[in-house]
Amino acid sequence: MPDLRLDESRIARLNRGNSLSLVAFPLDSRRMDWNPTPMKMLMLMMCFAGLLPFASAEDAAPKRVAAADAKSHVGETATVCGKVVDTKVPKYGIAGHGKPVSFDLDQPEPNPIFYFVAFGSKAGDAGVQEVVDAYKGKNVCVTGKISQMPTGGAPLIMAADRAKIEVQPDKK
Repeated sequence: MPDLRLDESRIARLNRGNSLSLVAFPLDSRRMDWNPTPMKMLMLMMCFAGLLPFASAEDAAPKRVAAADAKSHVGETATVCGKVVDTKVPKYGIAGHGKPVSFDLDQPEPNPIFYFVAFGSKAGDAGVQEVVDAYKGKNVCVTGKISQMPTGGAPLIMAADRAKIEVQPDKK
């Protein structure tokens, strides 16, 4: 263990503003009986080990799920694809967002298998019509966390950010 007592020479160095060398890395190598290189390597390896999960998590793309299989993936983040076959617009909207529009994929009411909710980019009924025209009757893929209402029913994705909804080209 290095000698960390404050003697006259260390106090003089402290007054010159070199306080880091006094505490962590003493400059007097005759008193040191350890090599700082292994310690620095250990600290560097610990930093890399701590950052490794962040580096690998960024590139993971959500898995693709068919609308019929979404029920078995509740709680997961996935991309659900299907054809929009029905839309529902409620009477009232949500402050700051407008009216939410529900889009049923692959199977309409009364027994939908999956739906997503989106908002128009404009205020009022013009925004509702704009979002309905953008997706109705088209094949779409929507990415997000699949959830389900506590009362049951079809699984859903709340797509407040319409960038998470992609219109797919028609299959011929």
